[in-house]
Amino acid sequence: MNLPDLGELIDHVPDELRMLIVLGMTLLLVILRFDAERFNAAEYDDIDRWGRQPSLLRRIAWYLLGIGGVFAVAWMHPDPSGGLFLTLGDRVGTVVLGLAYGAIGVGIAVGIALIRYGYVRFPPVTSYPVKFVNAIATAFVDEAVFRGIVFGILVSTSMNPNLANLIQALLYALATRLGAPGRPWYMLASMLAIGLAGGWLTGVTGGIGAAFLGHAITRIAIFLTTGHAGIPKPRGTEDEEVERRRRTPQGWRVIDPREGER
Repeated sequence: MNLPDLGELIDHVPDELRMLIVLGMTLLLVILRFDAERFNAAEYDDIDRWGRQPSLLRRIAWYLLGIGGVFAVAWMHPDPSGGLFLTLGDRVGTVVLGLAYGAIGVGIAVGIALIRYGYVRFPPVTSYPVKFVNAIATAFVDEAVFRGIVFGILVSTSMNPNLANLIQALLYALATRLGAPGRPWYMLASMLAIGLAGGWLTGVTGGIGAAFLGHAITRIAIFLTTGHAGIPKPRGTEDEEVERRRRTPQGWRVIDPREGER
């Protein structure tokens, strides 16, 4: 007895039911982004406040769930090419606008470093491979979910594209949870800007290619200039800042108590 092909079964599902499944899966992907801290992924790929290293297995699980969920939505959607923005879009526009976006993102990253530290804080070279993978994977999941799927669904309802872009950007900024108490305001502002810029580029080019390229460059630049995936530590808590406080002030000399006995 031959089992029916899964693709054929999906083809016989009414479009209305498929769209309901797509909406449910999209909601799960948005919840997954809200839960990035639990997985030590995205901005939370960093040593926590107790000094523990992020879990590699949890990060990989977050990447796989996010990427797998995006492909599942594209497979289940009755018209992914017309109702979603999960393609690269115009090739020339993707490269040119994506690199321009990335250049602006580098400038923003340097500004964040100067606001927080007063200088560019380069991280250890040994941390580059893992952090680069996190930046690229996070950029893909973010752009595919919020600009590719959420923005695409909102636009397909005949909503004004500018309003749809604003809604998905606000949802994205909330999903990063950078507005929580104690987290730097400038990172929340940066994520909101990334959401708005990504949505605009997606609408202009017809795909997420340019937004993904610029977003990935920006995240890598933030890591290279601050040493963190997206959440610089509070002032005075970095290792070099603690060491600076313990160091003898310049021009001062520690006097040995035994010198007075001689």
